[in-house]
Amino acid sequence: MMNQRPPLILGNWKMNTLPEEGRLLARQLVPTVMDGLHRPVEWGLAVPMTHLALLATETKGKALLGAQDCSVHPHGAYTGEVSAAMLAASGCDFALVGHSERRQYHGETSLQAGQKILRLQEQGLMAVYCVGESLEQRQSGNYASVIQNQLQEGLMLEGLSLGVSELVLAYEPVWAIGTGLTASPEQANEVHALIRHWLLQNRGSNAAEQVRILYGGSVNASNAGDLLSGEHVDGALVGGASLQIRAFADIVLSVR
Repeated sequence: MMNQRPPLILGNWKMNTLPEEGRLLARQLVPTVMDGLHRPVEWGLAVPMTHLALLATETKGKALLGAQDCSVHPHGAYTGEVSAAMLAASGCDFALVGHSERRQYHGETSLQAGQKILRLQEQGLMAVYCVGESLEQRQSGNYASVIQNQLQEGLMLEGLSLGVSELVLAYEPVWAIGTGLTASPEQANEVHALIRHWLLQNRGSNAAEQVRILYGGSVNASNAGDLLSGEHVDGALVGGASLQIRAFADIVLSVR
């Protein structure tokens, strides 16, 4: 239930804003959220790699700071990669893993996502593992098995931890990302319940009780309240609306 797990709202800026623009946005966003926050809600931002050091000072002690990806490798000759240790040294608290855009455009797999989760946890960082089905998979009715396979491949690696501050899951139906389409509160809660049942069956009652499951997919200020009302919905992963100060603040503050 939501009151057993601290609610969490994360914004994903994707490949938007230049570093200084991002700092100015965060400088306005952080106090706007904090001024209205009168209940225990965790929140944070996943920003471009180039922004991390700049935004660390703006978010420290107030919001979680995250990256949008992480290398499967701890170090070495991997040109263009950024390791979990580098993220930790840049002031990160978490990183997104397995986002549908990484899967779609870069061919990333759930097994690779699991390896990234391990790398992040080795550095004391929280991993936010994204799962979800395409429109075709939703319409064919086999979305449950698609999501269960993503969980099986990503979360069954030896040494992977599922504590409340170590792993967060984000259900993001691919058909609802940036399309304006949104899963109904009932659809979202159904899949979240399915994910929690999988955790119980495969990783035990502690994991099922502690792991927060966020909904992501065209979340905005007008639909957030309804989406977050589901019994198994512990928060949201917000895309475009997280670049809008008032809209994102309203989403964070809509947690009941």
